[in-house]
Amino acid sequence: MSAERDSAVGEQGSDGGRKTAGAARTAAAGTGASASAAKKAAPSKKAAARKPAAAKKAAAEKTPGATKPAAKKAPAKKAPPAKKASSAPLKKAPAPRKQVVAPKKATASVPAAPAKTVAAHPQGESRTALVRRARRINRELAEVYPYAHPELDFENPFQLVVATVLSAQTTDLRVNQTTPALFAKYPTPEDLAAANPEEVEEILRPTGFFRAKTKSVIGLSKALVEQFGGEVPGRLEDLVKLPGVGRKTAFVVLGNAFGRPGITVDTHFQRLVRRWKWTDETDPDKIEAAVGALFPKSHWTDLSHHVIWHGRRICHARKPACGACPIAPLCPAYGEGETDPEKAKKLLKYEKAGQPGQRLKPPQAYLDAGGRAAPPLGAG
Repeated sequence: MSAERDSAVGEQGSDGGRKTAGAARTAAAGTGASASAAKKAAPSKKAAARKPAAAKKAAAEKTPGATKPAAKKAPAKKAPPAKKASSAPLKKAPAPRKQVVAPKKATASVPAAPAKTVAAHPQGESRTALVRRARRINRELAEVYPYAHPELDFENPFQLVVATVLSAQTTDLRVNQTTPALFAKYPTPEDLAAANPEEVEEILRPTGFFRAKTKSVIGLSKALVEQFGGEVPGRLEDLVKLPGVGRKTAFVVLGNAFGRPGITVDTHFQRLVRRWKWTDETDPDKIEAAVGALFPKSHWTDLSHHVIWHGRRICHARKPACGACPIAPLCPAYGEGETDPEKAKKLLKYEKAGQPGQRLKPPQAYLDAGGRAAPPLGAG
């Protein structure tokens, strides 16, 4: 602004100088040559006085804000628009900030959204609510599978520990179809400890990984003979010392051969307790501890049967039959599988589908409930 005013004043000053020179010539022509010098001096003073006035007037006409009254009014009138113009971006500036903050809030709430869509419970579910939901699931599964039992055929602790070792990487049905020949030839730990490995391998071939399994069952038989007098120990710390016996196998034996509570964390159990959001752990020992804390110890063995049976019959790994699931309202993973009831029924297995179970010699309670015994090996 100052640069523009300076240039404007300079231009008007040169115009004013020309106008006063013309007035001096007119006066000189009217009075004579002698008086011209004196009059030239006088008008020059007036012209000098007029120069600032003309310059100020011209500047006032072009730049009204140059005069004092206008300077007071003009800044007052123009300053507010300037402030508005300068303040307008400031008022708009918070708006982008709000828009930037809003997505952050939205993204921060994104992790909670899947939890709400998957289920109304898990994320944010209190410990008390989790315990209640877990126990209710177990109660309802107990009504669905009142005949739940270990699905391995056995007549004593020795047969159960051997059958459980053989069940790795295969079905209980295939083990049940294989062990009759094994126990007929080697009925005691002493017999199996002295067996020819090649002959045992031939019997165990249908179960898969038969060489490794042969080594395990012969090894554990020798350990039973040498360390425990040919008897299966009833303590966890002793069982896990046997070749091929881990915590899962030990709890199967303790719970079903000795009546001592234990949680069997097999592949079905691991899959279901994570689907139900009972725990996010993946390590079997940590899963065992986390789930065990939700239930009284006396419930552990039956709980294992209920969960495993449900995993084999309805809540399958690849395509669970959600539409036929009796605990669907309590399941956070509902909808991962087939939800149409008619289509879901076609996914059911074993007695739920009117098919034979896994045991050749199941308990009478299972048969009374409508279950059917499995056929022997090679029976079709």
